Amino acid sequence: MKNEEPLLETLINSLKILPGVGDKTAQRMAFHLLEKNREGAKKLSLIIDRAVNEIRNCQVCRDLTESTICKICSDDRRDSSLLCVVENPSDIIAIEKSGSFKGKYFVLMGRLSPIDGIGPNELGIPKLVELIESNKTKELIIATSPTIEGDATSYYIKDQISTDIVLVTRIAYGVPMGGELEYVDNTTLGRAISGRRKID
Repeated sequence: MKNEEPLLETLINSLKILPGVGDKTAQRMAFHLLEKNREGAKKLSLIIDRAVNEIRNCQVCRDLTESTICKICSDDRRDSSLLCVVENPSDIIAIEKSGSFKGKYFVLMGRLSPIDGIGPNELGIPKLVELIESNKTKELIIATSPTIEGDATSYYIKDQISTDIVLVTRIAYGVPMGGELEYVDNTTLGRAISGRRKID
């Protein structure tokens, strides 16, 4: 029994590396896998092992993929003159689900944070500039998060691009669909007012 206890603790502690998973949640997950779904646990461990070994960054856009070049970059039907810059691969999934964008992407894998040692090179910004030039990009859409770091990243990228050749835009932030104004925070509401547009 003594040999089993540290392994259980190791499993619980390992599950805590996941975002939003604390002691109690990790404990529940571990007991669920061991008591109710050992087959699922085995399958999960194999998939995680495979994913860690086989998934890499796309050589063009830096998204996560099993191939050298991801599906979006290799899709000739996508408009390569439109390039959307996002912070994380999960942002691509969100935009793709909206069905509103048919261009291509570039993933920064973060945002500028000099305190944490994350500068332009870590975000691949020199590679982004090269991609814009080689693809003859007409519009660069910056879709970084509405934070101080996200704003700083967007301004830095804009300063690296020749705006005479490329139109640089930033996605709008504002009131969510179906949202009541009285419940929207001041910053979001301020951005919505600043980013207002003419009704067609």
